[in-house]
Amino acid sequence: MRIGDLAIDVPVLLAPMAAVTDLPFRTVCEEFGVGLTITEFLSAHALSIGDPKTCGKLTASLDGRRFGVQIFGREPAAMEAAARLAVAIGASLVDINMGCPAKRVVAGECGSALMREPAIAQELVRAVVAAVPPSVPVTVKHRAGWTQDHRNAPEFACAMVEAGAKMITVHGRTRTQGFSGKSDPDIIRQVRDALPAHIPLVGNGDVIDVAGYVRLREQTGCDAVMIGRGALGNPWLFARLREVTAGRPDPGPPGLVERLAVFRRHVDLIEALKRGPRMLHEVRKSCAWYARGLYGCNALRLRVWDAPDVAAARALVEDYFAQLIERQRRLGLAPESERGDMDREFAGDEAA
Repeated sequence: MRIGDLAIDVPVLLAPMAAVTDLPFRTVCEEFGVGLTITEFLSAHALSIGDPKTCGKLTASLDGRRFGVQIFGREPAAMEAAARLAVAIGASLVDINMGCPAKRVVAGECGSALMREPAIAQELVRAVVAAVPPSVPVTVKHRAGWTQDHRNAPEFACAMVEAGAKMITVHGRTRTQGFSGKSDPDIIRQVRDALPAHIPLVGNGDVIDVAGYVRLREQTGCDAVMIGRGALGNPWLFARLREVTAGRPDPGPPGLVERLAVFRRHVDLIEALKRGPRMLHEVRKSCAWYARGLYGCNALRLRVWDAPDVAAARALVEDYFAQLIERQRRLGLAPESERGDMDREFAGDEAA
């Protein structure tokens, strides 16, 4: 897939997620082969005035890997300034968020609120395009529409391309849906049919596994898929998709040993790259993510949330996985056993 002059080898992208896609998380996903990562969505206004907290989230990927920066706002001057800052740290593309449904964002007439004002949205795209070098494509991520009765994604996408956007990402829910209900692949298909053939379309919404990826591409004709919540504690999904999209066999889900190894890597990155009081909070989130779906994960999450420091949280997870691995070995379960298998066998083991 090509976004302007930018070639993406693996047609799967990591979605920008507030308080999630920080540098440690992006690094783990990149190491597992995702086609491109994008920063947390960042306020253009906050970046333009040098807000320390927001500027601290404007981070380049490690080891020269390509990455995108997502910004939001409705002031052309601030959007221009933010885009220049993104380019200054080496961003390969600048994405404009026109899909966020959060109340605090739409209250400022940003995010998905811009779908009700396509002329202003076009003005913002033109401003950002003018602010960055021609080699840095400007892209737009938006939703199906504002409400079920106002699903204007095809027309809106075409308007953004007319203003200079080189790629469109569509999340198949409306703003009023938030993250409830189901993402509609039909509206993504309509956008693909409406856009010029040379403009890549990325589908987004409800993809949490390989089957969901394949299904969305078949149903919509999209050129790539952006995965958000499905990647939480599940970076090996990108490794599996890298193989599948290259025509190779799906290597399958990870075993317990691999889960633990990736948890260690993620927490090592958090300790190396994060500072301040939120570091423990980030580690706690990672503990919950990597145990999700496994036997006893809820009890672990509660214990981790009471851990006083990073070392204590890590020790709880190490002990948890050691017990699971030992029980798995004793019961003769496959390394990649699904939660249902573990629940049944472990419950029987405890009853005995």
